[in-house]
Amino acid sequence: MSREHGTLTLALVALGAGWGLTQPLTKITVTAGYEPFGIIFWQMLIGTLLLGAWRWRSLGHLPVTAKTCAFWLLIAFLGTLIPNSASYRAAFTLPAGVMSIVISTIPLIAFPIALALGNDHFSWRRMAGLALGLAGVALIALPEASLPERAMVAFLPLALIAPLCYALEANIVAKWGTAGLDPVQVLFGASAIGTLIALPLALGSGQFRVPAAPFILADVTMVLGAVIHVLVYTGYVWLVGRGGAVFAGQVSYLVTGFGVLWAMLLLREHYSLWVWAALVAMAIGLTLVRPRVAQAPIKAKKPAHE
Repeated sequence: MSREHGTLTLALVALGAGWGLTQPLTKITVTAGYEPFGIIFWQMLIGTLLLGAWRWRSLGHLPVTAKTCAFWLLIAFLGTLIPNSASYRAAFTLPAGVMSIVISTIPLIAFPIALALGNDHFSWRRMAGLALGLAGVALIALPEASLPERAMVAFLPLALIAPLCYALEANIVAKWGTAGLDPVQVLFGASAIGTLIALPLALGSGQFRVPAAPFILADVTMVLGAVIHVLVYTGYVWLVGRGGAVFAGQVSYLVTGFGVLWAMLLLREHYSLWVWAALVAMAIGLTLVRPRVAQAPIKAKKPAHE
């Protein structure tokens, strides 16, 4: 292994560990009283501030047109507002490890959407991967002993909204591009617009909450989760540019694995054999539904695990 490859591999593992950590952090945050729109507001505000500080010299040259604003609005809704409001609600009930396994269905859901939009071609190998992914969800949902409480099954469809949105987002970007924006401009603009949308939603729903002294653990996990999201996303963009989209796309496997591991270490979660079988089925499914080599790696979209 060359030094360059070793560095990229370490970066890949670090990104997977960081993204995987966001699931148990979310679990801690929501169980302590933070609600979806309140979390989303702070997440998008922190992202806007951090990315704005990083790229402040070029903000004056940010292309603000009807096309870019429409694209930012689309990404804000599909990338954060809709999926996070659903996943944060589901995270209150479902174990963090199960949430990490469910989020790994993104490539599996993206495949049939890609076929419908003409972004990809039919393959029996990928169809087998999709079937294994669906089998993984079934292994969590159907057996009586799969989850700590049987009532949790009702929240699985809610948890699946997030990977559906991310799969739609990725296919839309693959089909129609990013309106001439680079990935950091995409995230900055979507975060800025999303902040303006999330604030009235949080205030109107009574979910707005300002961290105040004496700070509790949930205040820390909420802020930490938002910071990690920005860091790993920018790190992912860097990794795509250096190692290519296919190499960077392997982070999906690591996010799920680390998500389960962090949940076991930080939350003391334990899973039935059914859940472990679901993890294995989805891991095999992901190896079959492998991404094609991107024609323009730097345009690759984030695998979106927040």
